[in-house]
Amino acid sequence: MAKAYERIADDFRRPIRAGELKPGDKLPTEAKLAERYNKGLPTVRQALAQLEAEGLVEKKHGRGTFVRTPRKLVSRSNERHQWEKDRAREPEKQRLQTGSTEHDTGLTVDDLVFHAHYAEITANEDLATSFGVPEGTAMLERTYRTRYSAEPAPFTLVTSYLVRDMVAKNPDLLDETNEPWPGGTQNQLYTVGIELDRIEERVTARPPSAEEAEELELPPGTAVIVLRKSSYDTRDRLVEMSDVILPGDRTEMTFVTPLDRW
Repeated sequence: MAKAYERIADDFRRPIRAGELKPGDKLPTEAKLAERYNKGLPTVRQALAQLEAEGLVEKKHGRGTFVRTPRKLVSRSNERHQWEKDRAREPEKQRLQTGSTEHDTGLTVDDLVFHAHYAEITANEDLATSFGVPEGTAMLERTYRTRYSAEPAPFTLVTSYLVRDMVAKNPDLLDETNEPWPGGTQNQLYTVGIELDRIEERVTARPPSAEEAEELELPPGTAVIVLRKSSYDTRDRLVEMSDVILPGDRTEMTFVTPLDRW
């Protein structure tokens, strides 16, 4: 038999999922729910916490509990890398028309708010081992945040690393004000004579840090997907590495593997 808080939660879960309760609709107060179900406030709060953990409602301090507006889904496929490579050598006019975020979300350039920050750092043990360079090597660390203009939280938290000397012959690649760069990283590398041969992605999941949960506005209990993307050139050198934090409540990942025919 379902527990009392589960029955209360289900009474709201079904109409929310059916669209009978709309995003932004306010739920009754905790006191009114306790009276309606003849249960104590702890039981009611447990039911609301369950709905919040499922991403169906959100509490707004001093205002109450509301049906949560679903966030824009990001559908990320490994086919995106070939798409990015195909457009890396296109004229700038064509590259300006769309980017990888638009590709993954179906949004347009005008729908997005983009922020980039560059910093010069030195390679720690992890970066030195990954890139095969000495510790202390000058690196370019790039952080990216892109969000839908109708939403306050970014789609992902991205930190990208390049060996500074590898890209420094094009000074434009060291200047964050040139972002968003038409054609993205693959075109940036193309401007310094680098062609990518393969991209390796390692995917794990974990609970978010407090900072990640706050920036991504994650419902309680939501995990993050952690993706490390390593890009290798035709000389088998690691030329770019990205750590991407994706919110588990609004990210879909699809992996397509072409198979050779017999």
